[in-house]
Amino acid sequence: MSTPDSTSLLTMLPTLTSPTPEVPAVEANTTSCHQWEQVHHMLFHLGNLSLLLGLLIPTTLGLHMILLRLLLMTGCSLFIAWATLYRCNLDVMVWNVVFLVVNFMHLFFLLYKRRPIKIDRELRTVYKRMFEPLHVQEALFQRLTGQFCTIQTLKKGQAYAAEDKTSVDERLSILLKGKMKVSYRGHFLHNIYTNSFIDSPEFRSTEMHRGEKFQVTIVAEENCKFLCWSRERLTYFLESDTFLNEVFKYLIGKDITNKLYTLNDPTLSDKAVKKMDRQPSLCSQLSMMQMRNSMASTSDTDDVLNQILRGGSAGSSLQKSPETKSSTKMRPIEEGMEDDVFEESVSSLQQHTASTKEV
Repeated sequence: MSTPDSTSLLTMLPTLTSPTPEVPAVEANTTSCHQWEQVHHMLFHLGNLSLLLGLLIPTTLGLHMILLRLLLMTGCSLFIAWATLYRCNLDVMVWNVVFLVVNFMHLFFLLYKRRPIKIDRELRTVYKRMFEPLHVQEALFQRLTGQFCTIQTLKKGQAYAAEDKTSVDERLSILLKGKMKVSYRGHFLHNIYTNSFIDSPEFRSTEMHRGEKFQVTIVAEENCKFLCWSRERLTYFLESDTFLNEVFKYLIGKDITNKLYTLNDPTLSDKAVKKMDRQPSLCSQLSMMQMRNSMASTSDTDDVLNQILRGGSAGSSLQKSPETKSSTKMRPIEEGMEDDVFEESVSSLQQHTASTKEV
């Protein structure tokens, strides 16, 4: 049998190989969109317009986040209708459904945060008079009064605090209803009215010194109702909220200044005291400081108190009694602790303290 030569094999190879399809060459820098499609339905354009309006809302507007979520939800809804009715695109419809659900959750959360806070009717007046002018939100006030405080009552003649017996470390209270009388060893000092702190001087003067007793007696002259905080839990809560801590410092300082007026001028009527809302004079500041410091540092407290009640200066009474001894019951109020209320009189108080020490 004869075998074919090499030349015949080479001539047969091109016929055995399968032909490959030729790919048409694409010219460079040419677009593949030879024909543009027709304009989409009006729903598509309305959806894009809704998204555009949502992005154009200024952030200075109070409800800009709520309006933004509403417009985004409107746009997603229009895209869903367009993709379902006119394009029949499942992927476009699914993605817009996801966007719609996410925006709805954000909108629900924003509306929940802006829900009206219900404050007890008994606490509404305290909030309007004391906390709302200082821009304390209702939600924050509800947290302050809803966890670690109680509303307590006192009948006429019952004592809120007794001198040398009741500890000052237990509570801080605001009088909601009624009137209380403050006295020292039977001597009337001043009254406490509604929407004011009951024991603000003791709270401020014993911030750094614990385990001390009231140096005054506080008795209910009428049937009283007051809001009472646990001092330890309140202090811990204020340390975690800087803004509310500053609000309390201001309110307590303001309450002390009002007590300065009533102590310095016991002839003020109840109506005048309730409307009193101004900064005290230097004479009033010195009167409260001298009374507290004198009671805590001198043994002849009855003479000092009588001198103050007659309108005299506690400094002159100290000059008449050169033998003084410090009391371990309650420390004097330090001037530095009242710097947020009595900034203008710090130098005068320091000079008075120095002259008292020399005597």
